[in-house]
Amino acid sequence: MFKRLLIANRGEIACRVIRTARRLGVRCIAVYSDADEGALHVAMADEAYRIGPPPARESYLDVEAILGAAARGRADAIHPGYGFLSENAEFAEACAAGGVVFVGPPAGAIRAMGSKSEAKRLMAEAGVPLVPGYHGTDQSPERLRREAEGLGWPVLLKASAGGGGRGMRAVERAEDFDAALAGARREAAAAFGDDSMLIERYVAEPRHVEVQVFADRHGNFVHLFERDCSAQRRHQKVIEEAPAPGVEGELRAAMCEAATAAARAIGYEGAGTVEFLLDRGGEFWFMEMNTRLQVEHPVTELVTGTDLVEWQLRVASGEPVPLTQDEIAIRGHAIEARLYAEDPARGFLPSTGRLVHLRLPESEPGPSREARAHDEAGSGSRTGVRVDAGVRTGDSVSMYYDPMIAKVVAWGPSRDSAADRLAAALAATEVVGVTANSDFLHALVTHARFRAADLHTRFIEERMEDFSPTNADPPTGEDLAVAAWAVAAGDDERSARGGAGDGVGDGGRTGGIDDGGDPWSPWNRRDHWRMNGRGERIVRLRPGGDGGDIVELVVRGGEGPTGARRYEVRLPSGRETSVRGAPAAGGRWEVELDGARQSVTFVAEGERLTVFRGGRRRAFVRHEPGAVSGGLEMAGGLTAPMPGRVVSVLVEPGQSVREGQAVLVLEAMKMEHTLIAPADGTVEEVRFAPGDLVDEATELVVLAAAAG
Repeated sequence: MFKRLLIANRGEIACRVIRTARRLGVRCIAVYSDADEGALHVAMADEAYRIGPPPARESYLDVEAILGAAARGRADAIHPGYGFLSENAEFAEACAAGGVVFVGPPAGAIRAMGSKSEAKRLMAEAGVPLVPGYHGTDQSPERLRREAEGLGWPVLLKASAGGGGRGMRAVERAEDFDAALAGARREAAAAFGDDSMLIERYVAEPRHVEVQVFADRHGNFVHLFERDCSAQRRHQKVIEEAPAPGVEGELRAAMCEAATAAARAIGYEGAGTVEFLLDRGGEFWFMEMNTRLQVEHPVTELVTGTDLVEWQLRVASGEPVPLTQDEIAIRGHAIEARLYAEDPARGFLPSTGRLVHLRLPESEPGPSREARAHDEAGSGSRTGVRVDAGVRTGDSVSMYYDPMIAKVVAWGPSRDSAADRLAAALAATEVVGVTANSDFLHALVTHARFRAADLHTRFIEERMEDFSPTNADPPTGEDLAVAAWAVAAGDDERSARGGAGDGVGDGGRTGGIDDGGDPWSPWNRRDHWRMNGRGERIVRLRPGGDGGDIVELVVRGGEGPTGARRYEVRLPSGRETSVRGAPAAGGRWEVELDGARQSVTFVAEGERLTVFRGGRRRAFVRHEPGAVSGGLEMAGGLTAPMPGRVVSVLVEPGQSVREGQAVLVLEAMKMEHTLIAPADGTVEEVRFAPGDLVDEATELVVLAAAAG
């Protein structure tokens, strides 16, 4: 086994590799860019080295910088994780030339599968079924268009050198082909440095099923069965599960045999994934092979009782695959959800910023075979939840890298039990500071179609209206009462401390008159005390944030010790309710609402208050008379929805545009986002050119409204 391992990656996969390597007695070396100096993987490692500025091409994709860090750390092996250089044949060769073991397949296997066109040729020779398409070297637009027309619409454009949905476009009409080809080529060139495309017949309503394979240098090839990754959006996986529902018997045997044949055909070594399209009739076709560990590998680990990272390290150090095929079996079911900093209500636009508050479900290591058997016997002693995270409260989600926060994975003796556990885990997830997709994921895993395993790769797109977040619903009276309690308790706690520090519902606003912090000064009291009778205060809240209607609540009382006060709250309906709260374990609060106890979390950011209760998140903005709204004025132009780089400008000054017309293409977090005109109008000014970096909310194009 290696003595010193460098992890040439970041985020949750770097943290995962460090945990496994440490257990094996290996010293871990991390690398970081200027954006990652304080990241969790850096803190976990035994030592760490800077490799460059934030852009990936100048740091995590810089082969010389990575190898330089390996030399400084005296590493004898490099684990590439997934993404970045994990499928880069030149990097694997450079590692070998530098005397460092690359934890992955041989460069020849990476190169063979790195070109989708070459991969298709090799798979055809190995007898693996292929989707009809064009995989040729003539990449002229005219030839590609002819091939697409010959296949018949719709067709699928795919980057020959890449994966992960980048450089992929579905084209349903001939008139959309040229624009789709140009966009796919730009995205492929930016992500992989190669804009070569292949074209395939578009398979209607397919499932995405993949097989985990493993091989060693001693000639042993095994599979660890299949996963279903059909719940996708924009060709990006959202939910993955193992085993694949409905794949069993002869179909499972055929797919696993084809995957193993694919690995043998290229002399594979290490962990790999062979991906297939599966139609409703049970026919399947090879899509691609990922020559690395996949993001969704935990579901395979949980149902087979294995540690695939440990397997990678052992095989790379020369050991055989730890188990024979006969020793690998499926037990139970596992489902993984990818928790991202993104906004489903805005087309899944990535969200950047500081994680003001992050609480993830209680996590345990993957269940051993003995633990699974114990759970199957009905002991109920395990939560069945595993969380792989690479960030913590206080960390930032930047524009430079994938916006994944964590992978939330649940195991159960059946698919229904795993789905129930995952839904409960997602309901217990709390994220403040960036917009997260946790509510969307919860709606997805509780949807009737998902529970029935009636899935295909466009399922989310077709049923998007079913997954609107619960936060879109108006707040209940209980929501308002609890939020008013938090604001009032925060005010009173600051009064008790003389206006110093943050209290419940407070983000640093102290109020009152500055008298040097005298805790006994009446001017620092904010509890509306009256000499005769009980004082009342008005708490004004805007549910959901900026733009909604202000709700006024009347709050009276404040009896009880600090942190455990009771208030009477009059709701807009006129109903009175009693709320009492006290701190509980883990940073939560035990709140008693009209005699009923519940656990609540309050998170304050200035005037903003986020309340988590009953598996729901509610956001409020406190409104003070005369305060200026912090909302951004969006009228009159097209603004950047996130930080990014301008890829292309599709209009020019003086040009008339129609509502919905593409105006500008912005690249952020490895994906292209086309910005469209919000209404009919005329372009007055284009403020940026291709290649320019822009911040969130920057006005990119000035539009004048059309006459009338």
